[in-house]
Amino acid sequence: MTRPILIKNARIVSEDHKVDGDVLIRNGRIARLSGSIENVGNAEVFDARGRHLLPGMIDDQVHFREPGLTHKADIASESRAAVAGGITSFMEMPNTKPPTVTIEALEDKYARAARTSAGNYAFYLGATNDNLEVIRALPPGMACGVKIFMGSSTGNMLVDDEKTLAGIFRDAPTVIATHCESTPRIEDRLRRALDRYGENIPVTEHPRIRDAKACLDSSKIAVALAREHDAQLHVLHLSTADEMALFEAGPLENKSITGEICVHYLHFTSDDYAQMGNRIKCNPSIKSPRHRAELIAALADGRIDILATDHAPHTIEEKSEKSYLKAPAGLPLVQDALLCALEQAQFGRLSLERVVALTSHNVARRFGVVDRGFIREGYWADLVLVDLETPTDVTRDRVLYKCGWSPFEGRRFSSSIVATWVSGALAWHDGALREHDAARRLEFKAVRQ
Repeated sequence: MTRPILIKNARIVSEDHKVDGDVLIRNGRIARLSGSIENVGNAEVFDARGRHLLPGMIDDQVHFREPGLTHKADIASESRAAVAGGITSFMEMPNTKPPTVTIEALEDKYARAARTSAGNYAFYLGATNDNLEVIRALPPGMACGVKIFMGSSTGNMLVDDEKTLAGIFRDAPTVIATHCESTPRIEDRLRRALDRYGENIPVTEHPRIRDAKACLDSSKIAVALAREHDAQLHVLHLSTADEMALFEAGPLENKSITGEICVHYLHFTSDDYAQMGNRIKCNPSIKSPRHRAELIAALADGRIDILATDHAPHTIEEKSEKSYLKAPAGLPLVQDALLCALEQAQFGRLSLERVVALTSHNVARRFGVVDRGFIREGYWADLVLVDLETPTDVTRDRVLYKCGWSPFEGRRFSSSIVATWVSGALAWHDGALREHDAARRLEFKAVRQ
């Protein structure tokens, strides 16, 4: 039995409230919340000194590259970077090598994470044109969701067979998470760019090749399928103002169709391609300031319920030494994602309570995560202490990703991550990782009615 932990003098932010108080952690869970708790059980005392205590971020979309692509990243390295950034739980995507499209591949990933992960973990089952029976047979709670690439060049994971799509939306026993871009539209736009530039397409063409219409066309199909089959649909990494009309404001509990926006779409715009080049090449593309403004508005008014990362690391050589056509898409983001989200509160665009809902509460609600995502008695103590008055300078020497670089280098964020607890264990404190064995496999309850 581990020694209890007593967090004193915290400004607790949870469930639309800010309250000053103490938190007692026992056996990995929150045993008591109160305005003041006396240390009567020889607990280890941690003085929060009035700083803000939030539920740890649950990132519903990461690519940790294991197995098969571990020269870029692995579960050990990226989960530690995530914990340093206040992310206590993650849900990892299936486009590894081999892809996670079988029950055996899922179990292999869980075994890997159990050995090395610093954060709580879950994995998606990937959809293909020929694994519908695997999806139908998916045991309850084994995967956080089923991932469909409805527009992708990721091996055999592009699902474009209409009968298969209909079968997945009709029969999937869990949340369906989609990458929505229209492949025919992208291919047509790419041909036009090749006609104009040849092989030397500038990266500034990326948001024109993978444009807003490509996203909207595909998202419309996913939403229509979800409505037809009464499916639980979650559209990932939305990037356009146009798509916001597909979603309705209101309590997440009343929705069967939800959407997610990623932090880099709040930070960068297409104006940044000239300076950042392939380092901010990602799919869907980062688009114009007009789109960014509407994405933030949709997060604020409740049309969109989740803020995530789509953390997708590549080596700096792959990003900086290759042409636009050959450079891979994706950015490493987990270490500074919560800081990036907190900027929206610092700027007054989102309340701090709304940031907490977008990064923790709503992820737990949407995916049915058991006993996490809130600061509640009886829940696992996944917590992050943030200092809203001490800034963080992003420099390469502080980067914990295996790829060794960050798109935020040179940026100063207004806040800092002071400490992170994972299932009650102190995993990050004052700029240093703390090794522990408290990370757990996420548990899920059914979200399909």
